Amino acid sequence: MAQYIRFSLSISSEAFLRHYQGVASVVVVQADDGRHIQIPANSFRPFVGQQGIEGRFELELDQNNKLINLERLPLI
Repeated sequence: MAQYIRFSLSISSEAFLRHYQGVASVVVVQADDGRHIQIPANSFRPFVGQQGIEGRFELELDQNNKLINLERLPLI
């Protein structure tokens, strides 16, 4: 059974550069329900823009808490 976790994220392009430099391998986010979740930084590569990464996201995990999918939610 899949688990879905929603969170907001705002990371500047300078801060995310640490991932590319090999300094940061995970991004720690606070989910809407208060949990802190570690997500592999490379999972956010498709969402990096000139300003960095910003938006609402939904993380899908399998029963073993392995990443299935990460997607940016549309603005409402």
